Amino acid sequence: MVELQKTKALDPAYLETLGFVWHTDSDETPYVSDQLVILSEAEAEAYYEAGNTLYEMFVEAGEHIVENNLFHEIGIPFNLVDLIKESWENDVHWHLYGRFDLAGGIDGKPIKLLEFNADTPTAVFETAIVQWAILKQNGLEEESQFNALYEALVENFQRLVTLEESVEAFEDQYEGWKFLFTSIKGNAEEENTVKLLQHIAEEAGYITEFAYIDEIEFSEEEGIVYQDEQYELWFKLIPWEDIALEESHLAMLLKGIILNQKAIIFNPAYTLMFQSKAILKILWDLYPDHPLLLESSFAPLEGQKQVVKPFFGREGESISILNPDGSTAAAIEGDYDNHSKLYQAYTQLPTDQEGASYQAGLFYVYESCAVGFRKGGLILDNMSKFVGHIVR
Repeated sequence: MVELQKTKALDPAYLETLGFVWHTDSDETPYVSDQLVILSEAEAEAYYEAGNTLYEMFVEAGEHIVENNLFHEIGIPFNLVDLIKESWENDVHWHLYGRFDLAGGIDGKPIKLLEFNADTPTAVFETAIVQWAILKQNGLEEESQFNALYEALVENFQRLVTLEESVEAFEDQYEGWKFLFTSIKGNAEEENTVKLLQHIAEEAGYITEFAYIDEIEFSEEEGIVYQDEQYELWFKLIPWEDIALEESHLAMLLKGIILNQKAIIFNPAYTLMFQSKAILKILWDLYPDHPLLLESSFAPLEGQKQVVKPFFGREGESISILNPDGSTAAAIEGDYDNHSKLYQAYTQLPTDQEGASYQAGLFYVYESCAVGFRKGGLILDNMSKFVGHIVR
């Protein structure tokens, strides 16, 4: 059973002063839980070690995909392949941040990888700011969390210049690069998350600007231009697969921009390999029976309970759970029903006394640096709640 600690809920007006405006779900219930998951120091350390191990495994899987030209097998759109190869082979294309979704790690259950949100992970604001604020507003020890996400992002922004573990040389090497941050219009969650990352980049030392995607000019010769200013660095909270499938002309321009070394894009295109659920099958091939992995296949798993998920999908859409006899135990329809599917062995998430399931979101920013939790049903969807934690 998940061990929880009750807290006083954060007032919506207070959350809005932080810039956190998506505090209430469509059914008018609070999105942020008034409880904290209690972690032991050993459990927090186990999450830290698991994330570091998993990232090394993903790098090996990425190299395997590139060397063996397995892009089609993992669902990579053809118009991104050259861009992925270029970003993979050139060190300047630095992975800024990602989030592992994990089962287990609490209540004595082993940690198991569910997937890696490596391109456009959500819950940055919740993990870095909101769960810290819960401790502060409840008079709890603010250091009693596995949560260095904010500080890790500051340092990793500086590594974009130093390209090494140490960031001490950042000020000597930094030449006033301009960093453009972008989201789509009309999505307050995405826009405020991008503006939080923009603020962190400013703290790291960059000159920054924010613009909506439709306000930017893209040119293979000039690069990325906003209000007649050219930007060497561009952060976009727009998934690479959406660019490839819905904005093919933009994908072509970005390929030229990268090949002509006119700009560097974050997260880099190769993170789409990590983002594809299909890489879980590659990982299982490379590391069969690894304790952090669940058996994964492009075909149904014989005689066992399993989860069927699209290669690229979000918020629990188009996911189903199958019983060992192939019947459906649970399912959520969505926009990805016709996408290629991965079959992954089922593992039960830890639950509380009311039967709600808990999934850990472990952020990786050069190393494992923070954890937060989602609470929901058998399949976590866009009505799942964010739950902070306390280490004691």
